[in-house]
Amino acid sequence: MTVEPGDWEALRAAAVEAASHAYAPYSRYPVGAAAIADDGRLLQGCNVENAAYGVVLCAECGLVSQLHITGGGRLTHFVCVNGEGDVIMPCGRCRQLLYENGGRDLLLMTVSGVRPMSEVLPDAFGPEDLNI
Repeated sequence: MTVEPGDWEALRAAAVEAASHAYAPYSRYPVGAAAIADDGRLLQGCNVENAAYGVVLCAECGLVSQLHITGGGRLTHFVCVNGEGDVIMPCGRCRQLLYENGGRDLLLMTVSGVRPMSEVLPDAFGPEDLNI
């Protein structure tokens, strides 16, 4: 599947498809995510639950792992959906993960429209804040 930057409906459809692979036997709340990398790659992820609830893998985690496994780069466009296909917001941990891998200019489809990460996670802490 190929998705062009700015084709939010196709990106959402890729997230819906990813959600169909979620492993959510405990919450029964499948989540799918899809993003485009700066070189045009389509990336997808789904949530994977665990009987030890606190170690659940969010859909965003799988997506970012796929980003790095397939060559790295930066995320440019992102959307996350529930099992019904409704757009949902990433949790706080995942917002940080997305910021780290897409930066302030990463565009997210949110429940209130397309927003840059700088609005979704204002005054974010990132690698540039570390004294390394």
